[in-house]
Amino acid sequence: MPKLLVKPKASHGLIHDVTPESAGWTYVGFSVYRLKAGETVTEQTGDREACLVWLTGKGKASASGEEFGEIGERMSVFDGAPHALYVQKDSSWSVTATTDLELAVCTAPGGEGFKTKLIAPGVHSQFTRGKGSNVRHVTNIMPEDDGAAASLLVVEVITPSGNTSSYPSHKHDQDDLPNESFLEETYYHRLNPPQGFAFQRVYTDDRSLDEAMAVENGDVTLVPKGYHPCATIHGYDLYYLNVMAGPKRVWKLHNAKEHEWLLAT
Repeated sequence: MPKLLVKPKASHGLIHDVTPESAGWTYVGFSVYRLKAGETVTEQTGDREACLVWLTGKGKASASGEEFGEIGERMSVFDGAPHALYVQKDSSWSVTATTDLELAVCTAPGGEGFKTKLIAPGVHSQFTRGKGSNVRHVTNIMPEDDGAAASLLVVEVITPSGNTSSYPSHKHDQDDLPNESFLEETYYHRLNPPQGFAFQRVYTDDRSLDEAMAVENGDVTLVPKGYHPCATIHGYDLYYLNVMAGPKRVWKLHNAKEHEWLLAT
């Protein structure tokens, strides 16, 4: 099995490039570009759909033969909701940075009838989940109820310092609807301040997979199966961008039985 902790491979240009082949799975692809003003990145989608997320900075975008103009607003992933652009399969897209730009590219198998469109901040809900030291702040980008994609589910989460997230431990690795869905998942982690770190554990009930990782600013973690909680440390907030995809565009989780009691407290 590939390593679950993926470090940035560069500080400029294509800094992450997780493919189904490199991850050893079937559905999710995830990459990140860091560009200087004036630099351009262009890709073909082929048989896959894409969700471009403006992590930080601004850039002019075109996709599927349509010009979208300058997109982006926030200069930190901790500063409000992002702009995003869904790009249909059998198409192409191009983004030219107008400031320093960090752009995430989330991909999964595409389907018929889904059209390229801009996803502006505020289109989907922002809400707080959990209580006590299990609070985190969620921003949907492509939730399952939007009907906008064949496979992709995309969401941002900010977990305040000293809190846990993706917890109580849950998993989604069985294609057993309506009880549980099978979804591969990536986490793209950012820390505030950036010199911080957090922890993530990926493990199965039988512990045939059990990996605990210290994640630093800019790391990607892979969740091919199993439970995958995160924990922050005092003084450092954790942001992550989640990308999920599987055979059905449904997020139906299964909680670890030994920790499920926490949901009632």
